[in-house]
Amino acid sequence: MAGHSKWANIKHKKGKADAQRAKLFSKLGREIYVAAKLGGGDPDMNPRLRLAIATARSQSMPKDGIEKNIQKAIGSSDGENYEEMRYEGFGVGGVAVIVEALTDNKNRTAAEVRAAFTKCGGSLGTTGCVGFMFDRIAEIAYPADKASADDMFEAALEAGAENVESDDEYHIIQCSTDDFANVRDSLEKKYGEPERQGLVWKPNVTTEVDEAQAASILKLIETLEDNDDVQNVTVNFEVSDEIMEKLMVEG
Repeated sequence: MAGHSKWANIKHKKGKADAQRAKLFSKLGREIYVAAKLGGGDPDMNPRLRLAIATARSQSMPKDGIEKNIQKAIGSSDGENYEEMRYEGFGVGGVAVIVEALTDNKNRTAAEVRAAFTKCGGSLGTTGCVGFMFDRIAEIAYPADKASADDMFEAALEAGAENVESDDEYHIIQCSTDDFANVRDSLEKKYGEPERQGLVWKPNVTTEVDEAQAASILKLIETLEDNDDVQNVTVNFEVSDEIMEKLMVEG
């Protein structure tokens, strides 16, 4: 069955293949801007900015675009004011959905997120209505050819990780948010910068869906991620690998 990390890997590959680069870079730039605005422009002293820069680099965002957003944030006491918002709701089949956004207009974003849920057969709920179905953890992803599964497992556990999931394409290292920096830094010394890293919502329960329901959930994710304010969408659906691969190809 396609669990959390399997879905993340497929989504990541698809994103690299067909994302609208301008929209993607705009979202990455917004996170860099907010991180620098809140914690300063030195990534060594600002963990959130360091993570934002690493994420942008993993998506091949140009260096000048990264620097432009940092300078924009630290060069003015005014500038744009973004708020972090989290929306929770349900897709078809009772699938739990968490939407994270950075917005300069809460009313606009809430209305647009609600409309996306309604359009795709779901419903936007209140904060906390599905949050208990997820755990907040850190994930670090390396390509499978970086190390054998055994070597990566040993290195990750020595660094303080809680779990490692390896397949033919990726090693997914999971740890607590408190241990994230130590685990990441330790693995970077041995294997270099990871392909993907960050804080994620990991489902602690999953909802099994059929092909039609999975198609509706993927449509909801696509609709939400097309919104400029939405930074991330997490779902807890479970479906066979065969159906998932088929839907991703058709999509």
